[in-house]
Amino acid sequence: MDTSQFIQLTRRPRRLRQSVAIRNLVEETQIHTKDLVQPLFLMSGQNTKEDIPSMPNIYRLSLDLLLYEVEDCLKLGIQAFAPFPYLPDHEKDHLATRSVQEDGLYLNAIRMLKQKFPEICLFTDVAMDPYSSDGHDGIVENDEILNDETLVVLGKMALAQAQAGADFVAPSDMMDGRVGYIREVLDQAGYHKVGIMAYTAKYASAFYGPFRDALQSAPKFGDKKTYQMNPANSQEALVEAELDFLEGADMMMVKPALSYLDIIQKLSQNFNIPIAAYNVSGEYAMLKAAAQNKWIDGDRVAHEILLSIKRAGAKVIFTYLAKEFAARS
Repeated sequence: MDTSQFIQLTRRPRRLRQSVAIRNLVEETQIHTKDLVQPLFLMSGQNTKEDIPSMPNIYRLSLDLLLYEVEDCLKLGIQAFAPFPYLPDHEKDHLATRSVQEDGLYLNAIRMLKQKFPEICLFTDVAMDPYSSDGHDGIVENDEILNDETLVVLGKMALAQAQAGADFVAPSDMMDGRVGYIREVLDQAGYHKVGIMAYTAKYASAFYGPFRDALQSAPKFGDKKTYQMNPANSQEALVEAELDFLEGADMMMVKPALSYLDIIQKLSQNFNIPIAAYNVSGEYAMLKAAAQNKWIDGDRVAHEILLSIKRAGAKVIFTYLAKEFAARS
């Protein structure tokens, strides 16, 4: 080959890609197990494990099995968890009263998790929909979701979870003013150390279907578009974030993650607190379906997905991929 014909280039980016060693040296973003939060689905009973058909390898677990699951995850290096409760319909009502009862499934699970594993970081869900007979995140009256009246319920729920041992309460409801209201309730009760991770930019997304299957928490009427955000909007996320920041949020979440990487980046560039992202159930289900059909390399795509979320600016990633990622790392 006549090298005299080579183009004279001063800068050749491929010099930094020509070996594994070089690529590793200049790698800009790395994903670690410590970045991940494992969501968990909790149900009543003993020694009970139920499949979630739309979420392969994810299960509803009774508390005894949930404790074993957390222990397994800890051995793999996962340190943070986000449990969500599945309740049968007969335990649900208009005001989500089961959410604050001391003998309730969720509060008992929080206590047991922190007693058995005090070293974990526990994010607890503050929202009415798992407990609501209406399936909405707020109090329903005449087919309207009431904002301010709902804050009272959310405040009681957050306080009960703090008392049970939550490290971060995570309001996922998208009611206006709930972060400030919850912060005031917690502080007045002496729970200054309990943090708030706000679901700041939670979109009215079509990606939540498998999660609602897992909890049987779909709305009984209408949709959630009067309180969750319009997927068409990005500047609105800055408004929500500014409010949550001023009201005392310690972390802010974007949900879903993959279709909203621009929102993750926007918040990470404008606020100096950790940004979390939720790699949601629909994203997980699509990955698993494609991998099962051998249309993609599931492990490589899973890693690429998590890497993209972190590259966009998320410091904390809630993902159903956490355990299998940790097992491969």
